[in-house]
Amino acid sequence: MALTGLDVLLAVAFFLVATLFSSVGHAGASGYLAVMGLLGVVPGVMRPTALALNILVSSIGTWRFARAGLFRWNSFWPFAVASIPCAFLAGTLHLPAEWYKRLVALALLVGGVQLILRAHAAADAEAQRSAPGVPLVRGLLAGAAIGTLAGLTGTGGGIFLTPLLLWFGWVATRNAAAVTAPFVLVNSIAGLSGQTVLLGNLPPALPLWLGAVALGALAGTWLGTRWFSVEALRRALGVVLLVAAAKMGLG
Repeated sequence: MALTGLDVLLAVAFFLVATLFSSVGHAGASGYLAVMGLLGVVPGVMRPTALALNILVSSIGTWRFARAGLFRWNSFWPFAVASIPCAFLAGTLHLPAEWYKRLVALALLVGGVQLILRAHAAADAEAQRSAPGVPLVRGLLAGAAIGTLAGLTGTGGGIFLTPLLLWFGWVATRNAAAVTAPFVLVNSIAGLSGQTVLLGNLPPALPLWLGAVALGALAGTWLGTRWFSVEALRRALGVVLLVAAAKMGLG
């Protein structure tokens, strides 16, 4: 396979996106889509490529956060049970949703700014209380809604789940990242399964890009599990949400 300069540039960009997003338990689909959109990748290639990269990065994130003892099954399964079928079904749809993207972009923008501005105060408050866990009914309803959004947007849903977990205080910041990684994994698999017609559009440079995001995921999850403070994790998540908001608002 003869690599082009664009292939290499995308590999570098994907590495950086994977590093940032994986530090907070995300896999980076919205970032990959934003980069590919800016560099003129054909739209039919973008969605399946982003989900394929998502599956690898979220697999690494799931493994690393679980090894660090941060994963909580009871906080994961209500979201996953409801989201998987919704992500699959939504992945089969091809709807014009510009108005929806603008609303989601606004919500992500507000959430990202709030996380950045209130990271220090929120971290102090978190240290003084215990997280109550995820209520079953609300977890199922939220999982169904997020799975649908994930399937429609070609993402794993992490950009919606983590802010929800932190907003309601259901889990601590590091545990939110550990729940988000496997949630993104199952939704990415479901979403890609619903797009089998697009799998023939996967590009020849995909192995290079998979290697780049794997390295980024290893670096990012190391930062998230060992080095970043709770305050730093919240600020990193805020940046992730702002990137996602820009992608959805301009995409």
